[in-house]
Amino acid sequence: MPPTGEIFDPALIIFAALAVFICWKLRSVLGVRIDRDALPPAHFNPGPIAAAPVRPMAKPRPQPEQDGAERWRGVAEKDSAGWRGLDEIAKAEPNFDGAEFIEGARRAYEIIVSAFAKGDRETLRPLLSTETYDVFAQEISKREQSGETLETAVVAIDVATVSAARVQAQRVEVTVKFEARLMSVRRDKNGETIDGGRTIPVIELWTFARDPRAQDPNWKLIATHAAG
Repeated sequence: MPPTGEIFDPALIIFAALAVFICWKLRSVLGVRIDRDALPPAHFNPGPIAAAPVRPMAKPRPQPEQDGAERWRGVAEKDSAGWRGLDEIAKAEPNFDGAEFIEGARRAYEIIVSAFAKGDRETLRPLLSTETYDVFAQEISKREQSGETLETAVVAIDVATVSAARVQAQRVEVTVKFEARLMSVRRDKNGETIDGGRTIPVIELWTFARDPRAQDPNWKLIATHAAG
């Protein structure tokens, strides 16, 4: 997991030479739920989105004590660093719901990938940390200056599991491993295809974080990098 303050490279999602897929870097998320019915004020909240709006959901539900040994089933690999980290988060935030968090992380992945490709800064800003947003915005500006366009679609997210999690003095962090399939096409200013045009499998680690003491309860992406 990249340390805070590291220089991130959001070019992660750009294709190159038929099979090269560039990745980017970011971090931030925790205890969230993103669905089409209702979301609490402490979640991914990218603002208005045409096809599937993400709204703050209601007050988090207390987690039942009996969840015990199976609490993170389907969220993290049992006895892994991610599983143990989630136990630590649950101690600090008893209302944290791992399944809702993964659901929100999946939705955030799709929104961020799409918004970056479209150059939608308004959607990206509330979902990214300041440092991460600056890097994304710079990449978008370079693309605009060269007259290039990028179209990217998330074909499927096959796997989304917590690979690491930790509680710090001023921040809680959760890293999610995404195994996804993306379709992307990059075109020059004349509309000619530069590269892309076929589905490519990618494996990435995205780290989400939030300050539990802050007034803004939303999780933000603070780092990402490609995983082997």
